[in-house]
Amino acid sequence: MDGDKASITVAVVANPQSDKGSGARISRKVLEYIRGKGLKHHFAVRDLTGDSFEESLSNARTHREDYDYLIVVGGDGMIALGVNAVQLSGKPLGIVAIGSGNDFARGLHLPVNRVHTALEGIVAAIAERSSMCVDLGRITLVDDAGNEKESRYYAGMLSCGIDASVNLRANRSHLPNGKVRYFVALLVELMHMKRYGYHMRAVLEDGTVEERNMLSMLLTIANSRHIGGGIEVSPYSKLSDGMLDLVWMNHVPNVKECAVAIRNAYNGKLLLTSDVFGWKRVRSIEISGSGVGARPPELMADGEGVGSLPVRVEVESNALRVLAPPSAVQDALRRDKDSQVNVG
Repeated sequence: MDGDKASITVAVVANPQSDKGSGARISRKVLEYIRGKGLKHHFAVRDLTGDSFEESLSNARTHREDYDYLIVVGGDGMIALGVNAVQLSGKPLGIVAIGSGNDFARGLHLPVNRVHTALEGIVAAIAERSSMCVDLGRITLVDDAGNEKESRYYAGMLSCGIDASVNLRANRSHLPNGKVRYFVALLVELMHMKRYGYHMRAVLEDGTVEERNMLSMLLTIANSRHIGGGIEVSPYSKLSDGMLDLVWMNHVPNVKECAVAIRNAYNGKLLLTSDVFGWKRVRSIEISGSGVGARPPELMADGEGVGSLPVRVEVESNALRVLAPPSAVQDALRRDKDSQVNVG
């Protein structure tokens, strides 16, 4: 640990495999930079990076009372690690986004693949004690009798259909660019389209309950807007509205509809220009397999596998504090006065 006299401790967890292996080099630079700033601003630095995702998460959880801030270095998977490490503790999370997707950071307008800029903002936020509060989704896996098995949190998206299959295929890809990996994975999955069977019971925005069976290729429970390296699958999502957004496909798209969807995947018009997609704002939702159609794939939350249906998903309002300098917080408030973010 650096700086024994420091009253504040900043923990760092990196992913050496981020950016297809260059994460180790970047992680060393991040630690060197943070340690240098720690000497200047009088905070201690502790590296909690383990030899695996599971070990790093265990380190960050076990030592949670030993640090005041946690910085994660990597992609959306590291965001998943960070939110499940700090959980509802109120400890702010700093994000150095250098992964394949970086969708949560993109949704908050944080620097993406700009390490020095991200670090400057994080250090300024620590110095000014500046952060913004956003919602999290809470996933609870349940058995067929409805008994809870385990819970975890996600920041951006819970993917339950082709969106999960695309995510898994992109994770396994050796293509060099994140957007390219997701785009190619999407094209491959569209050539093997399946309709998955779901049974859903949702509490809607107005408090009413809707229960139904659904056959759909895609089912996403969104907290943020982006998936797959910038695809705006849920353009109406706000990160601090106390709601989640349910997005699904109404029917299997034809060739023309696929072309329109692909053309508008990155410009925020995906839902606006297509009759393929349905959308509802929900407070919570329970999802299980209906026994009709294809069996839904493994669920993916923030790019990480989290298990299989059945599942219960709820929103945790203002559950996460994200480090951001005062200028970034004010910019976020100006962008969306209807509670895109709250000042922490």
